[in-house]
Amino acid sequence: MAYSETTVIAGGLAHIPIVIGLFRVIENFVLQRTDSQGSSGSSTIPTSEPEKTQVSTPTKLPSKKQAHQNVPVNTYKPKAPFEGKVLENYSLLKEDAIGRVNHITFDLSGGNPQLKYVEGQSIGIIPAGEDAKGKPHKIRLYSIASTRHGDNMQGKTVSLCVRQLQYEKDGQTIDGVCSTYLCDIAKGEKVKITGPVGKEMLLPDDEEANVIMLATGTGIAPMRAYLRKMFEPQERKKNNWNFRGKAWLFMGAPKTANLLYDEDFENYKSKFPENFRYTKAISREQQNAKGGRMYIQDRVLENSEELFALIENPKTYIYLCGLKGMEPGIDEAMTTAAAAKGINWSELRLKLKKAKRWNVETY
Repeated sequence: MAYSETTVIAGGLAHIPIVIGLFRVIENFVLQRTDSQGSSGSSTIPTSEPEKTQVSTPTKLPSKKQAHQNVPVNTYKPKAPFEGKVLENYSLLKEDAIGRVNHITFDLSGGNPQLKYVEGQSIGIIPAGEDAKGKPHKIRLYSIASTRHGDNMQGKTVSLCVRQLQYEKDGQTIDGVCSTYLCDIAKGEKVKITGPVGKEMLLPDDEEANVIMLATGTGIAPMRAYLRKMFEPQERKKNNWNFRGKAWLFMGAPKTANLLYDEDFENYKSKFPENFRYTKAISREQQNAKGGRMYIQDRVLENSEELFALIENPKTYIYLCGLKGMEPGIDEAMTTAAAAKGINWSELRLKLKKAKRWNVETY
């Protein structure tokens, strides 16, 4: 997920419209990332809410502060970035998809010190070249899509999921600087990388935790890392961490061809049916109960009873990642669902946030 440009992405963002209602309230409790590089994208930062009387608060679970004391931060800074070589760069979309989204992997070997990271963090990318004023381009932050071991399990690579930003200005289509640079970059080229940064989206250490994930588009990046850690056999063995809780992914896309890493998630669902649930909201192909387009908030309402049953468990953590426009819609859906149970969602969300159980990263 990119955090570099704040304008509306043409084409691929078509599935976000209604989601605009879901997270407005959430903005108030969204933690701002704290790192020397500043915000999350070209502007600010890739996916959660509070609790009410009926929802219990975590008791003696280790807090994130305790569980993640040794998380690496800012190993490489803007003035002295690490140069990582591109190992692969390929499209994640199928025929007939909207927009352009690539999976890009960088080699981190040779660093002194080694650039290490954990699931849920981000790295900064400094595009090659200069801006219109002749100055070096500014850093853009992207959510990491791989686990700390990398896609090849060797511990010396990092992968990103990047959508090319495009928007209209004065009748012309403008391509995002960093996203286009990354989508076009060739294997073997070197890229300036900073970071890692971020502690908002880290997973709990508890193997029996429940994890609810809400993602749109490239907001799937950190979710992919979580799910690989949970369900990839090599990951489970290498980490000596065997996830036994419930993981539930809500994924939003405009078309089936735009579902990212869909085959992997379907594989996890088939192999771990008791632990993983995968719910899709495909706006241009599915209809909600009112006959309109299907968005994530509609799926939240459809499954509100089960969702709130999970939220009542103090071991349940919620992660939201994607475009900022998705927040208001999800918040509205949660408000409606909570009200049906006599719960004040605003109060509940704040309690969840305070308990580190509601985690949001939008851009």
